Amino acid sequence: MHQDHLDMETVTLELDEGELERIDDIAFADHRENREAAIRELLDQYLKRRADSESADDED
Repeated sequence: MHQDHLDMETVTLELDEGELERIDDIAFADHRENREAAIRELLDQYLKRRADSESADDED
């Protein structure tokens, strides 16, 4: 699915074998083998953890 109309930046990631295996596991289990959806899920989890961490730091 191409969403060029959203005018978003392109990001390039280098992943090691273990990270790719995790992405493939999530893709197979939760996203009908859609690797892009698995990457979006992991990115969402990362951003939520980072936001939680930043708000915890602000409270200190």
